[in-house]
Formats: sequence, structure tokens, C-alpha cells
Amino acid sequence: MTDDSVPIRKVADHFGLPLSTLHYWERRGLVTPHRRAGMRCYDTDQLYRIALIRLWRGTGTMSLDEIASLLAGPAADGLWRRTVVDRIAAIEAQRTRLGAAQTYLSHLLTCPHDEALDRCPGFRSHTPVPPSPS
Repeated sequence: MTDDSVPIRKVADHFGLPLSTLHYWERRGLVTPHRRAGMRCYDTDQLYRIALIRLWRGTGTMSLDEIASLLAGPAADGLWRRTVVDRIAAIEAQRTRLGAAQTYLSHLLTCPHDEALDRCPGFRSHTPVPPSPS
């Protein structure tokens, strides 16, 4: 254990995490705190690991299983690369859906059919529905 280790309470406060989250991440094997006087403490490497987990959870919307795969790195037979490729594809699909939603919402702001937005010809021309039964 090094002198630069930080007690769990300070780590939780710094990252805005409940203690239970850090305990859970430890049980999942994502972080490995050291013990000092019976208290969990984190060294610099573990602090960076916590920062990465928060980043990947927040911006990459990754699950803890995906994060575990990334943190395992080459030891996981390259599965982390598949995780990254899959996550990029999911983000691109989400970006497409969000772009369509933004276009639709922007249209609503200028639509002259205020009382019946669901009857707007612009909306209807870009919204596929199943054919009505004959």
C-alpha cells in the first residue's frame, strides 16, 4: 500500500458516488481497494479506474458487464474490442434515432396544425404506419 491512497469516503465524495456503488464495483471485480486500518483506500491507479468507469457509464452508456470486458483487456481474448465495436454501433443507431426525434420536434415548433399535431401532413409523410385492413 502506498502513502498516496485515498479513503473510500473521500473517493465517494470526490466522484459523487454512494459508498454502496464503490462496494458493488469491488464485489464485481472492477476496482480493488487497499486496506489501511481496516478502511478501504484507493491508490492512484484505482482512482483512474473509477474515473474511467464513471466516464464509460455516463458518456458511453456502457453496462457494468461491458466495462468489465474493457477492463479485462487483452486477458479476455480480445473480447473488449468486440465490446467497443458493438458500443460504437449502438451509439450510431442512437444518434440516428435522436436526429430523427430532433427533426420531428423542430418541425412541431413551426407546424401550422397546432390543434391537431398528429394530423400534420409533414409528420404523416415521414411516419410509416401499417396499411389499414380492407
